[in-house]
Amino acid sequence: MNYDLTQEQLMLKKMIREFADEVVAPGADERDKTKQFPVEVFKQMAELNLMGLPFSEHYGGAGADTTSFAIVTEELSRACGSTGITYSAHISLGGAPLSLFGTEEQKRTYLSKICSGESFGAFGLTEPNAGSDAGGTKTSAVLDDHGWLINGSKCFITNASYASFLALTAVTDKEKGARGITAFIVPTDSPGFTVLANYEKLGLHSSNTTELVLENVRVPEENVLGKQGEGFKQFLITLDGGRIGIGAMAVGIAQAAYDKALQYAKQRTAFGNSLSQFQAIQHKLADMAMQIELARNMVYKAAWLKDNGRRFTKEAAMAKLYASEVAMSATHQAIQIHGGYGYMREYQVERFFRDARLLEIGEGTSEILRNVIAREIGC
Repeated sequence: MNYDLTQEQLMLKKMIREFADEVVAPGADERDKTKQFPVEVFKQMAELNLMGLPFSEHYGGAGADTTSFAIVTEELSRACGSTGITYSAHISLGGAPLSLFGTEEQKRTYLSKICSGESFGAFGLTEPNAGSDAGGTKTSAVLDDHGWLINGSKCFITNASYASFLALTAVTDKEKGARGITAFIVPTDSPGFTVLANYEKLGLHSSNTTELVLENVRVPEENVLGKQGEGFKQFLITLDGGRIGIGAMAVGIAQAAYDKALQYAKQRTAFGNSLSQFQAIQHKLADMAMQIELARNMVYKAAWLKDNGRRFTKEAAMAKLYASEVAMSATHQAIQIHGGYGYMREYQVERFFRDARLLEIGEGTSEILRNVIAREIGC
């Protein structure tokens, strides 16, 4: 077994760490307060050819692997969780379905715009009454002589305010249940398409979370993504890859919390010694370091399996589940180590705590992921 990153991955890690420290981190607290989307950050990332990192160079991507995507997502999230989730969704939910299931024409038309950064990637799956039960989709699409007519709504959709188009799921044959769900590519400026960004969230304040309302939105027949009736199957595959991104994001936030806690423990004195000299604090930091390393290894393993064409559903679920719970534990303990200061915004660890909370919910709740793992191990 070889745990070494390749030379290209090491170079990428060095570059994105410097970018995260110098460009992303300095404005993270202010963006969290003002809820300002990090547009300028992503313009610079587009110039660095990172917006299409794992996609084919034929469509303007960089042709990198999934481990590289995980590295970038982790480092961005270490500096700013909102930037990390924006990037993860852009790649794994916005670009990946087009790359996996799109026709050549769809890739040239749409995937190329995601790779260039001209459009952010987004994916319309969740509905008010169809979250974990995604098979309960109510948005409908009816075919007539003029194409598909789509009606319905989606909620908790990342990046849609900054997307020129997105893939979304709709029921095309309600008699077939999950096998009657189809994915469509829908331009967001279509008549009848409304994007609402009115959510008040616990964390990830500078990421874009929206509701979509579709009232008689019409798309041509060629905008079906993949095959009719396979939308449910397609988004399950999409979510497998997305969970690697969320796992990497969780590792990044956990690492940020650990770094701050370790630094504070060395600097803060109590009873004549630095906090880092007390065994209770040492054990907290040791547990954080161990858990973060294990989570990172799980994310990398899932990415390696994906890149080698191996089945990775179980490993991606495990990585996302474990890493998200590690992020919550690490941010919790970072606040505890900071004491009263940890509760104050000035010390940042409270932001990490708020940002980490979504990770046990989005792209598969911890409960659903345990169901996935149980199914994969034959229960």
